[in-house]
Amino acid sequence: MTNKVKTPDELIDELIVLAFAEDTGDGDHTTLCSIPPGKTGKSRLIIKEDGVLAGVDMAGRIFNHFDPSMRMNVFIHDGAEVKKGDIAFTVEGKIQSILQTERIVLNVMQRMSGIATTTRRYVKALEGTNTRVLDTRKTTPGMRIMEKEAVRIGGGVNHRIGLFDMILLKDNHVDFAGGIEQAITRAHDYLKENGKQLKIEIEVRNLDELEEVLRVGGINRIMLDNFNTDDTREAVKRIAGRYETESSGGITFDTLRNYAECGVDYISVGALTHSVKSLDMSLKAV
Repeated sequence: MTNKVKTPDELIDELIVLAFAEDTGDGDHTTLCSIPPGKTGKSRLIIKEDGVLAGVDMAGRIFNHFDPSMRMNVFIHDGAEVKKGDIAFTVEGKIQSILQTERIVLNVMQRMSGIATTTRRYVKALEGTNTRVLDTRKTTPGMRIMEKEAVRIGGGVNHRIGLFDMILLKDNHVDFAGGIEQAITRAHDYLKENGKQLKIEIEVRNLDELEEVLRVGGINRIMLDNFNTDDTREAVKRIAGRYETESSGGITFDTLRNYAECGVDYISVGALTHSVKSLDMSLKAV
């Protein structure tokens, strides 16, 4: 089945619509019963713990979607390191609009800022090496574009957005295809038949599989899956700049630097998006 690839903006717009649908339903009856329709006011976004700010631009999109008359005054932009007590922005407009957008803005910003904060920590741990940290597809369903944007804001690199923008031949693909050579050959045949130009990455589980990939060739990047550091160092030596290298699987913050010092180009870390703590903040009336 072939689907039209939606742009990041289209996906974000759909997510915003869904977020309001699940939160507001047929109306925020608490706000509607307690606040006169025309009454205006101001709220400010208060940072409650140190971290990296992300989602300010997204907050603007959410406010504008719900009520284009709302006005933001931004003091701290995406990517900045913030401390407890900082005021990131104020928003002015109808109080009903401020109250109905508050939770969605906070949910998005807290999640994105938590991811950006975690990513920045990993990026700093790699300083002095040539290794970059990659995200994965281990994201919250529906929020991938926002979460990968948060990784980028934190200084990380986006791997692939989804299944459509790169070929990644993992162990199951190789096994079902009948082997490494068959999987790579079929990938090239598929790209040619469908007129597509996509990079090809293949996962290897040991040095024997690496040797077969090097013999077959025709790929752009090799993923070293669950390699220890000794084997990683040996693999990088054998690849010797012919292809990009990526370490993946079981790598923690504590072992990150050890793998980088083996000379790999990238380290992919699912923890950037699948197990982060949201950054605490609140949107309070002025």
